[in-house]
Amino acid sequence: MAEFEVTTPAARYPVVVERGAISRIPEFVPESCGKLFVVSTGDVWKLHGERVSDALGGGGFDVLFLPGGEENKRFAPVEELAERLVELGADRSSLIVAFGGGIVTDMAGFLAAIFMRGIPVIQIPTTLLAQVDAGVGGKTGVNLAIGKNLIGSFHQPLAVLVDPEVLPSLPEREYRAGLYEIIKAGVIAEERLFDFLVENRERVLARDQAAVEHIIAESVRLKCEVVSADEHEKGLRRILNFGHTFGHALEAETRYSRFLHGEAVAWGMRAATHLALMLGILARVPGEQILGAISSYGPIPMMAGINAKALAARMLNDKKTIQKRVHFVLPVRIGAVQVHADIPEMMVRNAMERAIDETRSAEFDEVSA
Repeated sequence: MAEFEVTTPAARYPVVVERGAISRIPEFVPESCGKLFVVSTGDVWKLHGERVSDALGGGGFDVLFLPGGEENKRFAPVEELAERLVELGADRSSLIVAFGGGIVTDMAGFLAAIFMRGIPVIQIPTTLLAQVDAGVGGKTGVNLAIGKNLIGSFHQPLAVLVDPEVLPSLPEREYRAGLYEIIKAGVIAEERLFDFLVENRERVLARDQAAVEHIIAESVRLKCEVVSADEHEKGLRRILNFGHTFGHALEAETRYSRFLHGEAVAWGMRAATHLALMLGILARVPGEQILGAISSYGPIPMMAGINAKALAARMLNDKKTIQKRVHFVLPVRIGAVQVHADIPEMMVRNAMERAIDETRSAEFDEVSA
């Protein structure tokens, strides 16, 4: 068991990493809580809903379902659930339990943030990516067709319960998508975590229990420390966006239908690494190590029909772009990154072209586009 704490001006809450953590839901439900609602997807509930039901004594709550898939991460389903909450008698004393992957943690968290101007939420992420990233930190929101997560708010939960027992049912592709976010954590601030991923690749891919719980705990610890230091992404928290400026553009360009979020981030980390190499802020050897680690945990979908010019245009609509200045998180060594802006567009496009060319190689062919 590992337990961490997020402490911000807005909230203070635990993040529990523990096998069987789902059974501890009642510990974090306030005595003053009124109606309780679980927000999930049909597939997650079918697989693991009984764990939640058992934890809550078999009843006393309503289950609301969101559609799965990044392409459905839009405002309309949130509005529909808000209407349903009213029909079921929800009020300001109600509580939402977000039970699912990153789409659910974002959308259910956003629903909690805006329903009656804010009600509490407990986050129970069920995918590896959500456990190490999306479920922690209070970022909530939905996509617009033109860009990723352009509608949202910060809404910190009462608690985050990370239960590794749900991971064996995770499809291989979803599992690897989460591993890319852990690679990200290693590159931006945790050299020892990066080395562990490189040295224990076979154990990690085989889902060795001890190895998986170690990389989850280390990633969650880092996320908690960063969020505690910078809740609203004014400074330090920006490092968590390594690979995301490129990755979000890729997701929007493909209408959120080809890449899982972690896969888009993996490609984005490749592009960011190439850009750092081109700028001369990253030495060749660590650059090759970063690119090699990403490849070793592949494959990702092919980039057929995607061009750098279109992606560069998409970046102007990214929420991290300020006054038309695109900001990039770039590695300077393994364990450290810097934020750079005002990079010539042609250099950015060249970095993306290199990353696109790499994903046309045979090693990435195993995943269908």
